[in-house]
Amino acid sequence: MPNTPPVLAVSDAELADLRARLRSTRWAERWPVGGWEAGTDPAELRRLVAYWAGDYDWRAHEAALNALPSFFADLDGTPVHYLRFDGERPDALPIVLTHGWPSSVLELTALADRLASPSRYGGAAEDAFTVIVPSLPGFGFSPQRPALTEQTHELWHRLMRDELGFDRYAAHGGDLGAGVTSRLAEAHPEAVVGIHLLAVAAPAGYDPAALTREERDHLDSVAAWQADEGGYQHQQSTRPLTLSQGLADSPAGLLAWLVEKYRAWSDCGGDLSTRFSDDFVLTQASLYWFTGTISTSFRPYYEYAHGLTHRVERVTVPTAVALFPADLSRPPRSWAERTYNVARYTHMPRGGHFAAHEEPGLLAHDITEFFRAFR
Repeated sequence: MPNTPPVLAVSDAELADLRARLRSTRWAERWPVGGWEAGTDPAELRRLVAYWAGDYDWRAHEAALNALPSFFADLDGTPVHYLRFDGERPDALPIVLTHGWPSSVLELTALADRLASPSRYGGAAEDAFTVIVPSLPGFGFSPQRPALTEQTHELWHRLMRDELGFDRYAAHGGDLGAGVTSRLAEAHPEAVVGIHLLAVAAPAGYDPAALTREERDHLDSVAAWQADEGGYQHQQSTRPLTLSQGLADSPAGLLAWLVEKYRAWSDCGGDLSTRFSDDFVLTQASLYWFTGTISTSFRPYYEYAHGLTHRVERVTVPTAVALFPADLSRPPRSWAERTYNVARYTHMPRGGHFAAHEEPGLLAHDITEFFRAFR
C-alpha cells in the first residue's frame, strides 16, 4: 500500500504570513493577576509566540509529519486521513486509536509505534498490533463531515471493515475518542472484540438515591471541575462560531486557547516543559493553523450538546478503563459498570489527559495486557 503524496505542503507565503501575524500581535492589557490564575500566563504566551515567529523550524516538523505512514480513504464521499503502522508479525490484531481535543494523530504516534513493534521496546513480537490512527473529521488532515448527522463511529467501521478488510478489530480512545470508541463498540459488537478507554460515558439513566458514596463523590468532583475548568466546553458547545473567528485569525489567540489545556490537563505539576516540548506544542498549534481546522474541531461539542450525536446506552463488548491521575475525571468502577462490560480497571501511577504522549509506555502496556486474551 503506497503512501499518499505529502499531506501538508505549506507555501513560503503562508509561513511568512504566520510569522508576520505573530510578530504584530496586539497584546491584551495586563492585569494585576499574574501567572495562570485567570487563564494563559501572558509572559509564557509571549515567550512561545516569540519562538514560534523566530527560531521554531516549521519545515523540519513539516517534513517529519509528511514522513508518517499517511493514507486517505474515501468513505462514500467523505475523505478520512489515517496513519497505518503495520504490526511486526502478519497476524497482528488490528486496533483503531482515536484522539481527542485539542489533539491530533501526532499525539498518538509514540503509542502506535510501541503497539506495532513491541520487540523494539522490550516486549514480545506476538503482542503486536496493526495500528490505524485516523484524524477525526475536521481535525488536521481530515476534512469535516459534510452532514451534521453523519456519525464518526460509522466512518471508522467502514474504514476498518470495508477499506482495510478487518472483520475483527480492537479500539482505544480518550476524550472525544472515548466517545467515538464507545459508540463504535455499541453499534458493532460483531466486529469490535473489545475496547480500551481513558474516559467513560455517563449512564443513560440512574436512580440518584441508589448511588454509592464513591459515585456521589465522583459526580461532585465533576461538577466542581465543570465550574472551574468547563468554560471552554460551554463556549464550544453553545457559540462555537463566535469563538472560531478570533482563533482562526490570530495565531497568538489560538495558541493561548490551546496551551492552557496542555498545562491544566497534563501531569506537569504546573511546569508545561516537563511533559511537552515547545516544539511539540507549536507543531500542534501549527497543524490547527495551517489546516484551518480550529473551527471544525469544535463541531463534536456542538453536535453532542444539540442531540446530533448518538448517546451511549449500553456497551456489551469487554471494556478496559485506564485512569491517569491528572486526567479530567476518574470515575469509580461501579460508575463505569453502569454503561460498560468492564473487564479491566486500572489506576495508573502517573500521567494526565494526554496519556498517549505523556506516558506511551504505560498506556501501551495496559492495552497489550488487556487485548492479549482476544488474539
